[in-house]
Amino acid sequence: MHLPFRLLLISVTLSLFSQQAAANPADSDPVPTVSPSFQPDYRALPAGHDTALLVAEANSGKVIYAQREHQYQPPASIQKMVTALAARLYLGKDYRFETRLEQHGDDIVLRFSGDPALSRLQLSALLGKLKAHTGKTIKGDLLLNGSQFSGYEHAPGWPWDILGVCYSAPSSSLSLEHNCVQGALYSNRGIGEKTRVNIPSHQPLKVTTDARVTTKEEQKTSHCDLELVDKGHNHYHLSGCLVQRDKPLPLNFAVQDTEAYISQVITAELKRLGIKLEGTIKRDDNASDTKGKAIATHHSAPLSTLLDHMVKESDNLYADNIAKTLGTLYFSQPGSFANASKAIKAILKDKANIDLERAILVDGSGLSRNNRMTASQMMEVITYIYRHNDELSLLTTMPVSGQSGTLRYRQSVRQQPLQGKIRAKSGSLYGSYNLAGMLQTQSGNTLLFVQMVSNYFPPERDDSLPAIAPPIETFERRLYQGLYKQY
Repeated sequence: MHLPFRLLLISVTLSLFSQQAAANPADSDPVPTVSPSFQPDYRALPAGHDTALLVAEANSGKVIYAQREHQYQPPASIQKMVTALAARLYLGKDYRFETRLEQHGDDIVLRFSGDPALSRLQLSALLGKLKAHTGKTIKGDLLLNGSQFSGYEHAPGWPWDILGVCYSAPSSSLSLEHNCVQGALYSNRGIGEKTRVNIPSHQPLKVTTDARVTTKEEQKTSHCDLELVDKGHNHYHLSGCLVQRDKPLPLNFAVQDTEAYISQVITAELKRLGIKLEGTIKRDDNASDTKGKAIATHHSAPLSTLLDHMVKESDNLYADNIAKTLGTLYFSQPGSFANASKAIKAILKDKANIDLERAILVDGSGLSRNNRMTASQMMEVITYIYRHNDELSLLTTMPVSGQSGTLRYRQSVRQQPLQGKIRAKSGSLYGSYNLAGMLQTQSGNTLLFVQMVSNYFPPERDDSLPAIAPPIETFERRLYQGLYKQY
């Protein structure tokens, strides 16, 4: 049996990881270090869970509770704090992405930098500066330069079945409108009839559907789920079943072919602006060899603003494009997932004395199932962010319980007495529920914590029974209320 190249690389990586773990048995030591007066209620979690937990006093560093803190776990989106810290240390708070319009003879070059916040309106404003230089006609080609990044646009360990949704939009130097298109699926027709999908007419992305409307009972007995298939060329097809509902189902579709998408957007915008293109729109990364005459430049918001959005909203595209930018600038070569992770580790070692050499980082967002970190490694990052907040200002990027970002509606911490008392980054993947940050206790103390719950698979809930809080909600509420009241 011959494995595909990418699968072979993943297999070798996991094999090496297993060998490292076997050579370091202390890293999987399950014996907790427990404060005599504090004990989390693990009984609230379903059988089979694997939970690493580390709690320490912020100023003294004294450990209050530690269990499996050297056990490797999927960090999920709490890994974004690693990316944020490396970016802030290396790029500075005022770094901005640059999208540049240049003239090379008769050709126009649009030089992208992976700006994750670049909007269609901003791109149109940039193209609007052409008339002053070319008149109403571009005699040559319009070249899209994406040489800032290279390699895969999806990291190893991103599941194939989520590539169509926007939280896994491709990390590309050619990024526009978050590489995402919003749509809606209607199932308000009669049972058995086809659903209807709507995509805004100005969006160059096609979605077709033969998914049929069904009842909840029929969907359950027939095991008919809604399925999304990538047909190529930014064309998605929906099939299967959707339960009848009065209101449309909002859907977001990731743009898979960013070059084609941006080319079609530019074609439409040039027409709107009254500019004729005699040549064609095509990608040419070799245009990086010499810079032409500058026509106009668009700068993104400063890094501090981008990081605030990235952390509060847990934005994967922002995290991965920022990580690749670190790879670009640190190694003076096109950024990739591979050199991004190496750059992050080198920056944290050099500037913060945080050694993540044995952590497995394959992207900047934490979306990959291949990522592995320990609670103790993450605690080093959180501790550094806390103790250097005067110069970094990263604590303010973290969501606040019951108030902002991904913690605004997190049921376990949004109510009193925890409302407004926790500032932390959340992270979740299939079977993983993580939190890392700080807690202001009832007595005024500040605690730092890292929670990494994996292998979380509660029994399927019986819809005929009264609704109860999910186990993870109960566990977190008891954990953080206990810490809040006791310390």
